[in-house]
Amino acid sequence: MNRRLRSRLAILALLTLLALAGCTTAPSMRGGPASIDAAITPSRLSPEQAMDITMYAVGLVGTPYRYGGNTPDSGFDCSGLIGYVYQSRAGLAPPRTVSRMHAWGLPVSTENVRSGDLVLFAQQNEVTHAGIYVGSGRFVHAPSTGGEVRLDQLNSKYWASQQVAFRRP
Repeated sequence: MNRRLRSRLAILALLTLLALAGCTTAPSMRGGPASIDAAITPSRLSPEQAMDITMYAVGLVGTPYRYGGNTPDSGFDCSGLIGYVYQSRAGLAPPRTVSRMHAWGLPVSTENVRSGDLVLFAQQNEVTHAGIYVGSGRFVHAPSTGGEVRLDQLNSKYWASQQVAFRRP
């Protein structure tokens, strides 16, 4: 299956998930910040930009992983994917490393996370990985060497064992 067809199928799957999201609640996770009302959490992104970021990120599913990569042609690492998506769709430049992303934007509680928010994973309070939340408990990320950008569930066994926090640019 070519990359363009995979991207279209991923977008169709996301639209279906988002349509069903109105019937679900946000995922329950450990390690999130104290409750912050989504309506009052400021954002540099409009709801339309947040949705555009979400759709664009899902369209990159299948792009190869490459350490230090930051374009679809060269491949992505996790921070390169985030930087490319936020910069190309909203003109925002997040920090280049995940260790610095924990201070970018504002914290958002698990109950108030929305599509387009940044999701950070930590072990022993050190941020080790990041992705883009796309709704319905799912996120897009560039996971590891030899892999490719993919859509994963926050409540899967591996990701649920991590400390999780959300940030809104």
